[in-house]
Amino acid sequence: MSEPHGTTPIPPHRPPTSAFPIVGREDVSEVTFSLVIRHPLMARAARPGQFVIVMSHPEGERIPLTIADFDAAEGTITLVIQAVGKTTREMQQTCQVGTTLHGIAGPLGIPSVIDATGRAATPKTVVCVGGGLGVAPVYPQARGWHQAGATVIGVLGFRTRELVFWEEKFRDVCDDLILCTDDGSVGIRGKVTDGLRVAIERHPTVSEVIAIGPPMMMRACAEVTRPSGIPTSVSLNPIMVDGTGMCGGCRVRVGGQVRFACVDGPDFDGHGVDFDDLSSRLRRYTAEEAEALAEFDRVCQRAEHARADELASTLPQPGSEA
Repeated sequence: MSEPHGTTPIPPHRPPTSAFPIVGREDVSEVTFSLVIRHPLMARAARPGQFVIVMSHPEGERIPLTIADFDAAEGTITLVIQAVGKTTREMQQTCQVGTTLHGIAGPLGIPSVIDATGRAATPKTVVCVGGGLGVAPVYPQARGWHQAGATVIGVLGFRTRELVFWEEKFRDVCDDLILCTDDGSVGIRGKVTDGLRVAIERHPTVSEVIAIGPPMMMRACAEVTRPSGIPTSVSLNPIMVDGTGMCGGCRVRVGGQVRFACVDGPDFDGHGVDFDDLSSRLRRYTAEEAEALAEFDRVCQRAEHARADELASTLPQPGSEA
């Protein structure tokens, strides 16, 4: 049917296209990888401590990821991801340089408070502790404190030397860097709590500690600093859906009160966090997560078998003419 005279045809609806290209990738280990994403607006707006919500494809899960680095001049942000569940395992396979992310929302969360002097006459001495994957998100904190004029002590923990990453980036912004490994292959043999104790002994004027990593690691760091009353900030990672305070899924208990990690955090006073409650919430969907991962593995295995069968069909069969 033709359009009535004098009217403008209504164009067909087209869904918006993604425009978040992946321009860099580094595989740190068999399960840990980083993605550099071009997003000039977000790179200019990002601050230490903030996070994003990412969807790798239109049917994908929304997952929160802390911004591990941002470069306003280059217009990029960096995310470091550990492939431990269905979505992150899928991203490890599909998110390559030249592809795009379907969606990325942020920066979200309250930026970390970085004040190198406060009421003190001399700049603060701050210890930035990162354990495992927490090494990545603590980097913007260390750089921010360094740029503000503070004395920055880095304490980084890994299982072994082969898993150490971003060492040079930290050395550029830290006045003292303490590496810890479980097997003693580099640095101190032990946990980050051992490195934190060394840092406090070396630098008696420590005025603040920032700890990011697994919940039990952050809890242990808070217990190290509790007796001396050193203010200790931790970054919480509860289950999160929308990232704007609407769903209530990221509830945490801090100082006996309920807080939402997405809009009240993610940084909180480590001495006030109810880590038992946090751990319980993180385990809430363990069965569903395991089921999703098992199904993903089955799909991958079927795809591998199909590719093998297709390849076999192209090869000469026994007894056929060459």
